[in-house]
Amino acid sequence: MIAIRRLAVATAILAYALIVLGALVRSTNSGLSCPDWPTCYGYWVLTPADFAALPYTGYTYGQVMLEWVHRLIAGVFLGPLVLVLLALIVWWRRERPGLLAAGGLLLALLIVQKLLGGVTVLDRNSPWSVALHLGNAMLVLATLLWIAVRASDIARVTVPTGLAGLTAATWFLVIGAITSAAIVAKSGAALACSSWPLCDGALIPDLADPLIRANFTHRVLAGLAAAALVLLAWQVGRAGLPAGLVRLARFAAILVLIEVVLGAVTVWGEIATALAVLHQAVGVLVFAKLTLFWWRLRAAAQPVAVEAGNGLALRGA
Repeated sequence: MIAIRRLAVATAILAYALIVLGALVRSTNSGLSCPDWPTCYGYWVLTPADFAALPYTGYTYGQVMLEWVHRLIAGVFLGPLVLVLLALIVWWRRERPGLLAAGGLLLALLIVQKLLGGVTVLDRNSPWSVALHLGNAMLVLATLLWIAVRASDIARVTVPTGLAGLTAATWFLVIGAITSAAIVAKSGAALACSSWPLCDGALIPDLADPLIRANFTHRVLAGLAAAALVLLAWQVGRAGLPAGLVRLARFAAILVLIEVVLGAVTVWGEIATALAVLHQAVGVLVFAKLTLFWWRLRAAAQPVAVEAGNGLALRGA
């Protein structure tokens, strides 16, 4: 189980780094620097000499390499690590049979992610395809964290009524805020609202403009997610849960407040590339911490089998 847990954590860290690299690709407008898929201008490895011999592409070699390295990490490193992890899960299936379903889901999500990567290229990086690609990547990350938690020994605790529902609602708000940010970025709506926190001086702007509508929708989702995370951290602190769970919830709440500040500075600074990438990096880290909290909460609250007379009974957390 230790091997599964460690490999799942290592693969999750790599998946996080790949998502952040994807933000850099998107922020530098490098997503279409390799216009074909799975090769790049027909090459598996495009050298500077090969690139120089091509007709004018409108991209620099650095942009091409960003996209190529993003594909390389996904195909050569992340994919094989997932396969090794799945092999370990099958090997230890008798001790933790519940991991088989998680492993199957991970494999399915990885296949979908590969296909979506091709779709984003073939569909010219349309906002919806980029959002789907990012959303599925976050589901891959969430599944890796679930495997890591399920491969660990979690102490059982009593979870207050309503806390699991609040956590689930917060999780969906966070993933909605992050994927909507991808739509904003790819649709050119990042500065549709040129001020913050109001949108061009209005609490509720004219939503007839699709760019303003996309930007405002993201702001609403981000604001709701931040408020829900702060509320969740407050409720967890009052619930008497283990210190590890309290720290996770509080850390996620602190990170989301930093994320709000970064969002404001991004608007005020007219979206410098480094700031935009940092904005997404922190946002996905919020998602990872919240996901880890949710999975640990679920694992801690699950009933366990105990002896009862001559048979077995289920004991709640």
